Amino acid sequence: MSPAAIFVFLLVSALQLLDRYLDLVRKRGSHSDEQLKLRLEIKQLLTEANQLSTPSTFAQAAKLKRLAVAKEKELAKIQEQDNKGKQALYDKYGRLLLVTKVIIYAVLILWFWSTPVTTVPKHLLQPFGRMLSWRGADAATGHVVASEYSHGYF
Repeated sequence: MSPAAIFVFLLVSALQLLDRYLDLVRKRGSHSDEQLKLRLEIKQLLTEANQLSTPSTFAQAAKLKRLAVAKEKELAKIQEQDNKGKQALYDKYGRLLLVTKVIIYAVLILWFWSTPVTTVPKHLLQPFGRMLSWRGADAATGHVVASEYSHGYF
């Protein structure tokens, strides 16, 4: 196997892995310390409110539940702001990766434009041999040379 084939395989694999990693990070997201702290406070307030279940402590439990709801709204607001900023950053990196992939693939196409993909004996490709080849048969071996790009029949 030629070193160029290994290089192309590794390059394309690296680009695909970067794309998948970016998608994974975008879907998973991350939580800041402030968000984690708010979640812990909300959980603690709801636990305290649930412990106060007697009629004499109803007002205090309702107050704790309202406080928890207010903190949940605050948490939602913080998450929305975080998501907007991170989404813009991920979109920027996604576009950069897409442009990089297009440029690299174009360079690879130009680099390997005249390199045959394979050579196959003529009798195996009858009657389709001419559709798969631009250069026709190899004069030395009599095999059909299948190039990377056909006449557009497929």
